[in-house]
Amino acid sequence: MIQNELAAAISTAVSKTYDVKPGLIEVDYAQPGFGDFASNVAFGLAKELKKAPREIAAKLAEAVKHDSLERVEAAGGGYINMTLTDEGISRLTETAPATKPASHKGQVVVTEYSDPNPFKVLHVGHLYTSVVGDAISNLIRLSGGKVHPVNFGGDVGLHVARNMWAMLKDLGGEKPEKLADIVVAERPEWMAACYVKGTQAYEESEEAKTAIIELNKRIYGILAAEDHKSPLAQIYWTCRGWSYDYFEVFYARIGTKFDKYYPESMTAPLGIQTVQKQLENGVFERSDGAVVFRGEPYGLHTRVFITSNGLPTYEAKDTGLILAKWQDYHFDRSVVITGNDILEYMKVVQKSVEQYEPELAKRSTHITHGNVKLAGGVKMSSRKGNFLRASDVLDVVAEANKAANGSADDVTVLGAIKYAFLKQRIGADIVFAPEESVSLEGNSGPYLQYAHARARSILGKAADAEHGGLNELEDDERSLAVIISRYPDVLDRAVDELMPHHIATYLYELAQVFNRFYEHNRVIGDSRESVRLRLVALYAGVLKDGLGVLGIEAPDRL
Repeated sequence: MIQNELAAAISTAVSKTYDVKPGLIEVDYAQPGFGDFASNVAFGLAKELKKAPREIAAKLAEAVKHDSLERVEAAGGGYINMTLTDEGISRLTETAPATKPASHKGQVVVTEYSDPNPFKVLHVGHLYTSVVGDAISNLIRLSGGKVHPVNFGGDVGLHVARNMWAMLKDLGGEKPEKLADIVVAERPEWMAACYVKGTQAYEESEEAKTAIIELNKRIYGILAAEDHKSPLAQIYWTCRGWSYDYFEVFYARIGTKFDKYYPESMTAPLGIQTVQKQLENGVFERSDGAVVFRGEPYGLHTRVFITSNGLPTYEAKDTGLILAKWQDYHFDRSVVITGNDILEYMKVVQKSVEQYEPELAKRSTHITHGNVKLAGGVKMSSRKGNFLRASDVLDVVAEANKAANGSADDVTVLGAIKYAFLKQRIGADIVFAPEESVSLEGNSGPYLQYAHARARSILGKAADAEHGGLNELEDDERSLAVIISRYPDVLDRAVDELMPHHIATYLYELAQVFNRFYEHNRVIGDSRESVRLRLVALYAGVLKDGLGVLGIEAPDRL
């Protein structure tokens, strides 16, 4: 990175000029009109040298040397501003599209996200975390990692029992033959409706609650006995299969792929076995018949891992999941992407694992995000049935795109949705605005897709023309070259933080700079055609590459 080279040059200048060893030297992009890069190193040295920052900066400006620097100047109260030569800018610009981070080179990384529960429908939150998970997986691949995306879902537990209790009511009892009456298109909605009914009954009726708790035990029994023949088992396995089929269709539509799906029924036995073993080793303890982990000594809270009935909680299932992923992949890093609502919960699970598998805990990263809310800021809840389905989001955006742009194709629809999610920093709540997401004049996915198509159109009109080198750049050409050259630094930051929004922000700024360039500079037929065609090609390449990292297609035509 050029910043590292410039920082080294400043460090050498400090040592030679003042015979001191500077600490960490930061080199940032300069404000427009003040060169290409700037450093505030003089402020940090002022106290030690007992000199004014401006005086220090002036002397260092004379001493800093680098082959790519055209001039170095002291400015303001003590900043060092550095301007690169055209050759320096050209070198960085030419290599920008191909320069990738290498921070995950050779590493095996498991990314876990989406995590829908069978017997329910996918809501917009699942769509959001799928888009984010795909982008983070792409960042890790980009930096050399071997990524294994996996999915985890609750196919057993009280939520399933609540659902199946209502299903049995609708079917008139344990009558699997009645499932044939439910048409394929209505199956997800039927299961979603049953979940709402079962949850309401569980919360409002002691009789129903008792029946659901008993049903939950029977479902665990079906799994333990590998029962596929009893009427209840036939209903369970059929409906679970419907859920997985529905998930696969949706994931294919949005371009999400997983290497493996971990159902809770698979991870629960390993979780129980591990917790019981570590109970003997003193990691866990008994409390009123249950097995718990005391989190208070670590500034956390106590959570139950095995109930007094001997059933695993989410905590035990997540423990089994961590160990199952390790057994399957022996990962260098595990990245888990979930909502903010389980942040404290996951801290307890990770802390418990740290007591007996410290290396696994060390290799794990938990990234949390906010909720996607309905209009008015109402939090979604599948319990209450007031949630926005993931498929509804696709349909609503398709309608908005058709109304605004005359198109409802999945390329721009998915581009609109993914960019609208990814342009925002992961962590905060999101209010999704379909009309804004499809705008061709604002900060949107379709705007950038059309920007790429426009660049490809320019290049197509001069397909046989030669592209020249980037020497002796004019002002507008240099401005475009400078922002193109910064792409590798943006990728580095996005990978280091696993934050895709850095790329989205950069791409929008890049497109704006190009638009200003194109408005004031003729490309085809100009005396500088070859130079400008080379800039357009580099711009299009960076735009396509960046959109690809975000999981957004960059078509040549729209």
